[in-house]
Amino acid sequence: MGSYKRLGDYIRLVDNRNKDLAVTNLLGINITKNFMPSVANVSGTDLSKYKVIKKGQFAYSTMQVGRDKTIRLALYTDDEPAIISPAYLVIESKDKNKLIPEYMMMWFQRPESDRYGWFISDSSVRASLEWERFCEIEIPIPDIKIQKKYVALYNGILNNQKSYEKSLDDLQLICDTYMDSLKEKDLKPISDLIELVDNRNNKGLVTNLLGINVNKVFMPSKAKINKDNLINYKVINKGEFAYSPMQVGRDETVRVVLYSDNKPAIISPAYSIFRIKEDVHILPEFLMLWFYRPEFNRLGWFISDSSVRASLEWERFCDIKVPIPDIKIQEAIVTIYHTLETRKKINEKLKNSIKPLCPILMRGVVEEMGKG
Repeated sequence: MGSYKRLGDYIRLVDNRNKDLAVTNLLGINITKNFMPSVANVSGTDLSKYKVIKKGQFAYSTMQVGRDKTIRLALYTDDEPAIISPAYLVIESKDKNKLIPEYMMMWFQRPESDRYGWFISDSSVRASLEWERFCEIEIPIPDIKIQKKYVALYNGILNNQKSYEKSLDDLQLICDTYMDSLKEKDLKPISDLIELVDNRNNKGLVTNLLGINVNKVFMPSKAKINKDNLINYKVINKGEFAYSPMQVGRDETVRVVLYSDNKPAIISPAYSIFRIKEDVHILPEFLMLWFYRPEFNRLGWFISDSSVRASLEWERFCDIKVPIPDIKIQEAIVTIYHTLETRKKINEKLKNSIKPLCPILMRGVVEEMGKG
């Protein structure tokens, strides 16, 4: 392949065990090539046998490369070391003046690298890509100056995204802190603020059937229904709330959601629908922000009954007290929240746009090497 070099000539295995139990942060790696807290139950496990991974080293899993069509490789970037399963391999660059770890990781962020790994994985049940075969992979390894140039480009984009993400944390803190400051002020029971609505789908004109999940989000219903029975379902309109009293104790979540679409939908007759009373000065969006709070969920869980379904019946839900600050304050906090939600969506788009940059940057590397 000319300028392509055998990877095994530039990397080596490292096997440092957690013998003194000094490291307790146990991590795994997922198919998106990121570290994550391990979900393994390690109660009674001898953590001294686990492998220590340090900044600039890679964790690599040889297993299921063929099944997942992904080379499960992740570069560890934290300053503090962590431990990983003994089943993982720890890899490092033999000489960072010849192969920069971040450059190598950029190469393996490419979908083409995953497809190649899948292609050369063995035919065993676990469809593995063993260490010896992994070492035979050839990648373009240019002069260290070129590597640094492209790593700097990639890191610059990544750091911009991280800075943007940090601004989200600041906005979230403002939201949370202010909402928390209201919990002792001008509290009124929910029953004083809302009224039930019971509009049925009598003509069967609305067919968009929704449910609500534990994250307080509407979702397409999974229920099997006969379209002829849709007339029994409740119609929900923009600005109205859906509420389910069931399994609050089990899920430790009060299932209540504000409907914000312009087109009406239908929900199960088992749900309650309510809206803000006309003479009450509270924004539906502000009330929903209060319902989002973890403290609200914990209170709902605490006062739910002891039935099998651990319900929070309507009457008990209505007894919960919520604050009603000045309408200008409500508008300000809702605006901040909407800004936060908009920026979260932008941040997701930014994150999704970074990974496809790796193939583009790597093409630039190959072209630059060709010119040399």
